[in-house]
Amino acid sequence: MSSSGEAELLHTFKGIPFTTRSSPELLKSLHTFDAREDDVLLVSYPKSGTHWLAGVITKLYNTQVTVTSPIEFGDVSQLEELNKLSSKRIIPTHLDYNMLPPNFKNKKCKMIYISRNPKDTAVSMFHYYRDNPNLPTVDTWTAFFDLFLKGNVVCGSWFDHFLSWEQHEDEKNILFLFYEDMKKDLPKVVKEISLFLSLNVSDEDVQDICEKSSFSEMKNDTEKENSDPTHTVCALTSNRKLIFRKGAVGDWKNYFTPKQNIRFQEIFNEKMKLSKL
Repeated sequence: MSSSGEAELLHTFKGIPFTTRSSPELLKSLHTFDAREDDVLLVSYPKSGTHWLAGVITKLYNTQVTVTSPIEFGDVSQLEELNKLSSKRIIPTHLDYNMLPPNFKNKKCKMIYISRNPKDTAVSMFHYYRDNPNLPTVDTWTAFFDLFLKGNVVCGSWFDHFLSWEQHEDEKNILFLFYEDMKKDLPKVVKEISLFLSLNVSDEDVQDICEKSSFSEMKNDTEKENSDPTHTVCALTSNRKLIFRKGAVGDWKNYFTPKQNIRFQEIFNEKMKLSKL
């Protein structure tokens, strides 16, 4: 990080780095949040495809749905605002499973967890850090790579985050998705989501939703909407050009040195040895 003053852009809560846009008071109050049985949670580690997924899901509904800003961003008034929403709420979050408000678990709310190859996630996050004034400046990929591996980035360790959710993947109210599968066969994933959410969607509708939800289509849409800062589920920036960058699978190969790749693989194998991944 280029200056000590920038460290003030982050704070730590329960051992996990958060931006100062997630107030400690809000994080402490999350356990009291009153979830509703028809809430749908969109869960991810940052830069794993949340916005793309949110765009797909809202198109599946015939009724009014509201995609909120992530539950952990803002101050305590954010929870009051969420309580005022009357329509069906689609709530994004980057929280790990252990920090999730207990009400979501007790009421068996539907939760969709999207994961992405952590190497691509790291590269995407590096660009996001580099171009976002609300995050500490990281000058080089090498410096960011080290921070990412140590979990010294917003939302902490990718490994810890993924494992906290994977332990619950067999629960009926949780659907695990992979970004790479969305890139490979979006119609198949859209059908899977609609079944999970018990929505009646015809094959024709699926096709239409997929055409409107291709990465390039959504990137174009967001850039058109860039003048309206409310049009985003990302609370860390109103600049939507930062949200949809490349969306590529395998972009990490343009950044990782052979040495970094070996080091990453060693840590991955160690941390993920009990994972099905």
